[in-house]
Amino acid sequence: MTPLFVVPLVLPFLLCLVTSRVLVWVRPTAALWILTSATLVSAAACLVCLGSLILTGLFLVPAVAELSHFVHHLCTPSVPVVGGMAVLAGLALVLGGLRFGHSVVRHSRTLRAAQRQVAQLPVVGDLCVVDSPRPDAYALPGRQNRIVVTAGMLRTLGAAEREALFAHERAHNAQRHHYFLTAAEAAAHCHPALRRVREEIRLAAELAADEAAARAVGDRKLVAVAVARAALASHDAGPTTRPYLTLGAATGPVSQRVTTLLKPSAAPGRAPRCLALLVVLAVLVSVGVTASAVLHLHHEVGEAQGVVAR
Repeated sequence: MTPLFVVPLVLPFLLCLVTSRVLVWVRPTAALWILTSATLVSAAACLVCLGSLILTGLFLVPAVAELSHFVHHLCTPSVPVVGGMAVLAGLALVLGGLRFGHSVVRHSRTLRAAQRQVAQLPVVGDLCVVDSPRPDAYALPGRQNRIVVTAGMLRTLGAAEREALFAHERAHNAQRHHYFLTAAEAAAHCHPALRRVREEIRLAAELAADEAAARAVGDRKLVAVAVARAALASHDAGPTTRPYLTLGAATGPVSQRVTTLLKPSAAPGRAPRCLALLVVLAVLVSVGVTASAVLHLHHEVGEAQGVVAR
């Protein structure tokens, strides 16, 4: 039983290894859905396995076993090993829960502060201009999605580049990319390997918005120039204080984004389909092993209670 519970805790490392190839070989929007779905399923499987390990360890305590009406000892490979794993699983859940709680409070506070700031400023359509010399622009989610841009960014870009920038930010809001970031942030606190996947999901959202902007303005090179100039201006101005759930044209590995935009959009071939199949297969294995392990634990508990014959 215990070895089965270890498998879903190892599979996220495999997902972490293939995420960068998914972004190279699969279209950004498809990659965003594949990586986010795989991350959420992997995170859920990890939580179930950690919880089951803790429950198994508790069943080894005589008082808990008596409270659960055990008439036989729970069949485990090694009581010290299982007990130690249960303690480690408990520590992992507590630390992950504390980090997740801190993340929720911090990101919610900064997001609400940004929304309050925008609510006090005049809005033209979905565009809100902040009177700040620091070049910055981002998509702000909320009841009414907004595109926030500073006066410094408007002065940095030309008219055509500004339209490309706005198209990029509108794509973030239209495709609800902040939901993907929220899911990735939550999953990242369930397993350390999923923190790497979280950053790849953020990059996939930027690449998807780049592609949408290129279709909107009809010029991939123009979007690449706008992204590069916006990123250079923002970098020279120092680190930004925008909320985590906001996405901007100047974020992420800009060199990779510009290189992708300057390449012609190609139709997916056999390799991308095989890679996507590998990710799906890993997720299915994780779900199947987790379900099998939970059913096995349920059967062992029934045997210990005398409900199921040994």
